[in-house]
Amino acid sequence: MTTDALQRLIAEWAAKPLLFVTEALGAEPYPWQHEVLQWLGEGEKRISVRSGHGVGKTTLEAWLALWFPLTRGDAKVGITAPAGPQLEVNLWPEIRKWAPRLRDRTRVGAWLASRLQINELEIVFVNENLVRARTARPDQPEALQGLHAGNVLILIDEASGIDERMYEANIGALSTEGAIQAIFSNPTRNSGYFHRTQHEQADRWKTLVVSSLDVPNAQGHVEDVVRHYGRDSNQYRVRVLGEFPLEGDDAVIPLQAIDAAMARVGQVARVEGIAPVWGVDVAWMGGDRSALAKRCGNELLEPVTWWSGNDPHQTALRIFEHWERTDANQRPAAIMVDAIGMGAATYLKLRELGLPARMVNVGEAAAANERYMRLRDELWFRGRAWLQDGTAILPRDNALKAELVSVTYAMMPTGKIKVESKDDMRRRGLRSPDLADALLLTFAGGEHKRQPASGPTRYAPRRKDPGSWMSS
Repeated sequence: MTTDALQRLIAEWAAKPLLFVTEALGAEPYPWQHEVLQWLGEGEKRISVRSGHGVGKTTLEAWLALWFPLTRGDAKVGITAPAGPQLEVNLWPEIRKWAPRLRDRTRVGAWLASRLQINELEIVFVNENLVRARTARPDQPEALQGLHAGNVLILIDEASGIDERMYEANIGALSTEGAIQAIFSNPTRNSGYFHRTQHEQADRWKTLVVSSLDVPNAQGHVEDVVRHYGRDSNQYRVRVLGEFPLEGDDAVIPLQAIDAAMARVGQVARVEGIAPVWGVDVAWMGGDRSALAKRCGNELLEPVTWWSGNDPHQTALRIFEHWERTDANQRPAAIMVDAIGMGAATYLKLRELGLPARMVNVGEAAAANERYMRLRDELWFRGRAWLQDGTAILPRDNALKAELVSVTYAMMPTGKIKVESKDDMRRRGLRSPDLADALLLTFAGGEHKRQPASGPTRYAPRRKDPGSWMSS
């Protein structure tokens, strides 16, 4: 192929990204991907796509990250997402998967492939073009600064979770003359920059809604969502239909708060100087589970441990085993035990074993009794506030996640909040949220300063033990 023919082909690919994807990469786009590529070829500069899970957003982003800098000079691509794993675990492996296809397709593709080097979250080109991916965290929002070039492409993944401060910090890059913006997200919240592109500013954006039901390869998760949350739930709207959650949703804890907390693993530091607190929800019916949650300040330290069986003494011994396996300076300052039903016997056994157990009666009056019907209601909303604080860290625990989003609440005629009971959940066909309740019990005793480990490794109970969650 002559130099002139090569230049003509690359110029054609630059103007027709769909042709680049099918010819240079040998891909077969889904209809919605085809539509977005056509829009770009027609000169659209602002594209906003909301979708369910698994529809191929990451694949399209990888194609665009290769197409743009390979087909023009003086080009830079900035990619950002609210959490590192979205870039490191999802997008970058997808780019590495598609780049070798260039070599395999045509002589032109091989020539293009020789002009790039893929590094960690960065692609460098021989003509000084650049692709750079950066996490947009609330404490470091300047993810897209420094993108100065004649041609700029900005890709934003999971845009609904991007902090508003990121857009403010990067307004220069976002408003660069001729810059192309393509943003993609599950529509997890009814506010923020992404929501505005799909609503108030929709006249300035080409917008698209993609349902998982429209993409055959994306439907593996649909039945799981239906089974856990139901077709009428906001989770089904967001994860399957690609629709924003309905206003007035009655779930205590929003899905996006849980997803954000799980995305912070390794991204946000644990608060120092705080001692762990454990929460224990004791099974009182054959089908329920006993559960142990370990929280330290802003972090749930590990997935919630659970076991079947309702022998309260065996439950206490299991907890004692966890205590014995834990380093002395990492042991909890308090173990909050739901003392309703079997829990009272577990609490007494733990005290007998010398552990700092404290009895919690979630059925008693709330501390903020002008707002909540009972303590359990208040604990769920303390947990909600903790998750929405912006620093909470949750391990990837899908069982816990399913329980946290499944519990609803109602406003009573008195104006007080009442969280759905376990019995009401069973009537809806859902199991008892034992894992979630164990986590929420950790909020019953407040925070405790970490004390240096010294003296006996086992807790020595006071002679007079009031046993109340309100005791200090």
